[in-house]
Amino acid sequence: MNRVMAEAVVHGELDTHSAESAEAPAGARRPARWTRVLLVSGAMVTMLLLGAALGTSLPLIGGVWSQPEGGTVDVGFAQDMSVHHRQAVLMAGLARDRSTDPAIRLLAFDIETNQLEQIGQMQGWLSLWDAAALPTGRYMTWMPATSSMPGMADMAHGNGSAGMATMPGMASPGDLDRLRAANGAQFDVLFLQLMLRHHQGGAPMAQYAAQHGEIAQVRNLAEKMVVSQGAESDYMTQLLVQRGAQPLPPPR
Repeated sequence: MNRVMAEAVVHGELDTHSAESAEAPAGARRPARWTRVLLVSGAMVTMLLLGAALGTSLPLIGGVWSQPEGGTVDVGFAQDMSVHHRQAVLMAGLARDRSTDPAIRLLAFDIETNQLEQIGQMQGWLSLWDAAALPTGRYMTWMPATSSMPGMADMAHGNGSAGMATMPGMASPGDLDRLRAANGAQFDVLFLQLMLRHHQGGAPMAQYAAQHGEIAQVRNLAEKMVVSQGAESDYMTQLLVQRGAQPLPPPR
């Protein structure tokens, strides 16, 4: 599966090089587009493989390499969050290529590289557990609607283990079309709004896995997501205010 994910990057399924970079200074030579595509694709493949290597690192217990089997929460979290992360990578790739704002470009690069590494790590676990790489039915069936976590009852719409057709915070096809069509300051604001809502939607999933995952490595990664994406959400809110814009309504 790691090879499949890497090939998805190279063939553009994660849309990591969807637009031209900002114009270079007069007289400067820019590398040919195919060269830049290869460089970006190579970097993305490297992050996926690094994450996969981390994901397949097993603890040594009693002199024997252990291979813990993921429970329902572990497997469901790794599958669903892989899907959720892939859309964040897509949007971040657009911002890395399109935005001319250094703060936006750096934020997008950080999100893209961090979440690609985490995708590789989760895919590595799923491969070890002999589980499907992506969900085969509805999302979030591993999270009970009765969870005491704020907002969870609304997110699950009272369906319990029936799950959801779309995970909270995910941009719609129309949202992505608008992002691709935007330029300049309009693009920066829309990217921040969509990515902030995306982070907000994924936070309860990470929080639940951090508390209820059966495997320590899963709980640790989920907690890392809670902390890092919480800080990124605060930062994106500040960037929106600086640009005279407001966040979108939070996902429910």
